[in-house]
Amino acid sequence: MHLAYPAVLAALLFCVGLYGVLARRNAILVLMSVELMLNAVNLNLVAFDVWLRDTLHAGQALALFTIAVAAAEIGIGLAIVLAVYRNRGTSDVDRLRDTAETDAAESLPDDGPGTDTGTGTEDQATAAAGKAKKAEATA
Repeated sequence: MHLAYPAVLAALLFCVGLYGVLARRNAILVLMSVELMLNAVNLNLVAFDVWLRDTLHAGQALALFTIAVAAAEIGIGLAIVLAVYRNRGTSDVDRLRDTAETDAAESLPDDGPGTDTGTGTEDQATAAAGKAKKAEATA
């Protein structure tokens, strides 16, 4: 068997996975694309192991470790995505980034020059209530 066939197939799989990571917005689809990339690496490891005729089969052993790491990664990744979905209501990666930026902006005081609105205790009470609600949702 020629080494070019599995190498080209692995390169195509890796490119599809890379496109999925860069173009997708859904966190679960991004995790699936990372899995495609890891499977392309596994294919290369096994193909080069067969091509080099290694007596210890180090490529296949390393591929098994990669599969174990991928299984742990997908388990932890799905748990994080589910926790974020429960708290935020979306698994869209772009919206999560925007939400994090707006949360940081909401915590800053809005007392700039020319804004004489008083002490701002109402805004602080609203922000404290929002933080308490988020803490209660995560508990």
